Amino acid sequence: MTTRQEQLYRQAGDNFAPAIARLARAVERDPEKAHDLEQEIHCAIWSSLARFEGQSALKTWVYRVAHNIAADHVSRSVRRPRQVPLDEIEALPAAQNPESEAAEAHALAQVAELIRKLPPLDAQVIVLWLEGEKGTDIAQITGLSASAVSVRVHRIKALLAQEFALPEIERVES
Repeated sequence: MTTRQEQLYRQAGDNFAPAIARLARAVERDPEKAHDLEQEIHCAIWSSLARFEGQSALKTWVYRVAHNIAADHVSRSVRRPRQVPLDEIEALPAAQNPESEAAEAHALAQVAELIRKLPPLDAQVIVLWLEGEKGTDIAQITGLSASAVSVRVHRIKALLAQEFALPEIERVES
């Protein structure tokens, strides 16, 4: 353990811990397993910072490590629901218990469920975009081109807009 590594890890934790927690929850439905994934990501970040030479931004480095660990977690997971290509998703799944949730919580639950059903790379792209990351940063983190990131974000946003464009009354009747 070096002082530099410790300083970098503290800086990463201060700046990116909430985003890492959200990523873990987006990838893993079970809260305990999401917490385990979050810890696994933090351990990987800690270990990787010994090799960090500053050739990229710390944020890019941390998000890339987090992305890789989350992608590995998804690929290892046998409990993951069947993944459906974005073009085949017709509608967002209903929330578990909409009567007991407020309207905003219901919508967020639907969005989270859609993200879980996306292929891992699409899920990572949209989670990073929702975190406010720029397309160029997302491209560096995921290894995609900036135009591919833009296309993926546009397609997922269009899917969400399509689902949420119908008034609540029409969705119930249809």
